[in-house]
Amino acid sequence: MAGKPLLRILAILLGIVSAFMALCLAAGFLMGEGDRTLRAFAIPVGIGAAGLALAWIGKVTRRRISLPPRDGFLFVALAWVFASALGALPFTLAGTMSYVDAFFETISGFTTTGASILSDIEVIPKSLLLWRSTTHWLGGMGIVVLTVAILPLLGVGGLGLMEAEAPGPSVDKITPRISSTAKILWLIYVALTVLEILLLMAGGMDWFDAVTHTFGTMATGGFSTKNLSVGHYRSGYIDVVITVFMLAAGLNFSLYFKLLSGKAISAFRDTEARTYLGIFSVAALLIAWDLWRAGTFGGFGASLRYAGFQASSIITTTGFATADFAKWPPLSQTILFLLMFVGGCAGSTGGGIKVIRIVFLSKMAFTEMKYLLNPRGIYGIFVDGKSLRKNIIYDTAAFVLLYIFLLLATTLVVSAGGFDILTSLTASLATVGNIGPGFGKVGPAFNYGFFPDWIKLWLSFAMLAGRLEIYTIFILFTRAFWRR
Repeated sequence: MAGKPLLRILAILLGIVSAFMALCLAAGFLMGEGDRTLRAFAIPVGIGAAGLALAWIGKVTRRRISLPPRDGFLFVALAWVFASALGALPFTLAGTMSYVDAFFETISGFTTTGASILSDIEVIPKSLLLWRSTTHWLGGMGIVVLTVAILPLLGVGGLGLMEAEAPGPSVDKITPRISSTAKILWLIYVALTVLEILLLMAGGMDWFDAVTHTFGTMATGGFSTKNLSVGHYRSGYIDVVITVFMLAAGLNFSLYFKLLSGKAISAFRDTEARTYLGIFSVAALLIAWDLWRAGTFGGFGASLRYAGFQASSIITTTGFATADFAKWPPLSQTILFLLMFVGGCAGSTGGGIKVIRIVFLSKMAFTEMKYLLNPRGIYGIFVDGKSLRKNIIYDTAAFVLLYIFLLLATTLVVSAGGFDILTSLTASLATVGNIGPGFGKVGPAFNYGFFPDWIKLWLSFAMLAGRLEIYTIFILFTRAFWRR
């Protein structure tokens, strides 16, 4: 293992995290929360700044370094754990929660899960709520991707960390250089963020609520500054804006680059995107019909508004809510439950299994049925005109197996705490899939604060494993990884 380079890059990452904390510290002073904000952020900002200073000194006194690809997996796992450990300090130093609760809340933010232990969000200082939402925004496109984008400035090169962070069939190199790809993805991410902030402010939100809810939307995270989530605003305009941007965040970001590059036809023909939008449309219409039939919201227009918002929130693994869907008719609840298994597109900020893997497995199943009918036939699996290699199919099947294994293991852990099967299963789905709310005691009207600390720590592990596409975490527990 490359110990010193690993520590240096971790110091750079913590310095980036502390820089965003410093912005929240400054915002706290502007909002009149001076003393409490300073007490919350001074120490963690100092820690991160010291690490960044040491990394910069390393750039001057050492030659350009490179981290071996094997160590990328270890770095990515440590990066998210260390960032969450540092990011949890402000909540504890401010006296708002214990460190275990703060760690759970922070890793839920960085992994864009949105599972919260807070029962009364609105009593938390605004500077802390801003930091809470900022963890979403940093984790959405990936704090590692952001680090990769700026590493050349600090004398670090030759890294393939983006692949370690998302080892599935999702990482498309927009440019030959991985650092250039990271910069382009972040520029698109920032542009969409600014656009949504402006649209929400046009709908009546103040700058603070617009920023925090945009961070939760673009990261498909779901942290809100209101106890009733987005339902607090009772605004059709705000619901529509957030619905559209949740769907946009659930698309593969490389499609936006294709659109900007004049390759619109290629973007619109993308099989995964069309499948993703098709699943959402069918689900939203079925839920709207079910709500209208039950008279839950009156007319079909209102039913479609609530159905579209919630279907978008669940399929993209955002977790925002405009109503308590646990009180909706059984069919609507069942559809939302099934959407929890889907997730967003590969290369998006969404979590879950990902639509592209469902496409792969569906095509594999139909190909196998053709083979059973005609064993002498030669059949291939094609997506967007390209033949899939066997290793991609094996990777997808293995991923789904590991995903289900982690889901079942987490369900057993939660149920061992004495909780019912609905709560245990959907809490597991919501954390492994980075969704946030589930059903039962973790429904949209409740939170995760009632779980004992040992379950919170396991769920934190589940959130991290789900966010890093399972392999990055599981590979660290294999004997082969640690063998020379």
